[in-house]
Amino acid sequence: MEVKARAPGKIILSGEHAVVHGSTAVAASINLYTYVTLRFSTPSDDQDSLKLVLKDEGLEFSWPTNRIKQEFPESSAEPQSPAPPSCSVESAKSIASLVEGLNIPEAKIAIASGVSAFLWLYTSIHGFKPATVSFTSELPMGSGLGSSASFCVALAAALLACTDFVSLDLKQQGWQSFQEKQLDLVNKWAFEGEKIIHGKPSGIDNSVSAYGNIISFKSGSMTHMKANTLLKMLITNTKVGRNTKALVAGVSERMLRHPDAMAFVFSAVDSISQELTLILQSPASDDVLSVTQKEEKIAELMEMNQGLLQSMGVSHVTIETVLRTTLKYKLASKLTGAGGGGCVLTLLPTCFVVEKVIAELESCGFQCFTAEIGGKGVEINFEVSS
Repeated sequence: MEVKARAPGKIILSGEHAVVHGSTAVAASINLYTYVTLRFSTPSDDQDSLKLVLKDEGLEFSWPTNRIKQEFPESSAEPQSPAPPSCSVESAKSIASLVEGLNIPEAKIAIASGVSAFLWLYTSIHGFKPATVSFTSELPMGSGLGSSASFCVALAAALLACTDFVSLDLKQQGWQSFQEKQLDLVNKWAFEGEKIIHGKPSGIDNSVSAYGNIISFKSGSMTHMKANTLLKMLITNTKVGRNTKALVAGVSERMLRHPDAMAFVFSAVDSISQELTLILQSPASDDVLSVTQKEEKIAELMEMNQGLLQSMGVSHVTIETVLRTTLKYKLASKLTGAGGGGCVLTLLPTCFVVEKVIAELESCGFQCFTAEIGGKGVEINFEVSS
């Protein structure tokens, strides 16, 4: 038996940076996924190790189960409670010891934190069982699309699906969703994995990946919503890395220099997020707002939000290149996430032919994806091994 899980990435539709200063932000899932396949070893496999395969990176790591037991001598083979513990200082040291011996290439050292999260989640849920766990993803790493959260959610889902804490139909064909309480559990475990990767994550990325659809959040409070408006986005990855902490600090410093002006900026962002939420949730058959009218309103809100983000000082020359290019095709765009590079969203109106704009953007060295927003969250699939 193999268990497969897939978890979506995310975008920020509005409110990035301003949310730190009390404004509302809106995030949505996208139909680009991280996939994980879990297969426990059988006696006939003659494998007494835990193997991690990162297909996209071309990397494979393996730990003998005896080596893992040495690092976690006080751990039990199975968790005593479904609720996840936080990774202790002692466990973090044990995990660091297991990761240090892997000789991860310097160019890919960023994956070390993800490997650490993998080891903690696996050993916390399944102890020392030998298994092979494989990953592949449609999400570029470090680009603001929630790749690490998608990784943690998919992994937690696959691991929990093979415990008594989660009840699923093993005979059902194809992808199946979790019940709400089960999703809550998956999300809690994934959040602990995100802590290992990011230190102090907000919990927004893993929540969007686990539950799907749309989340509105303000001052630490999250509201789950279902979009009644199908939106298609072009996502352009500028391939420019950014320092999120430095960008956030830069906005805060600008706030200190110009408190009155920036307060109006953040208030305007809050209003944009609130209006966007109402449009997305308006009935699909709403005669007052046709699909075209909705798209036009959302496009205007995106342009306004981008202008405010520029006033915060978080744009970048590559982002401006994407904006100029898409504007030639009368398309509205905005950065998503921290800015300073990363990804740019472009709203694709119904029936728009996107090939020409993609070709022009890719000629600039950018990477392009098309995605629908507000879809399902994490799903599971059981398959009988051949």
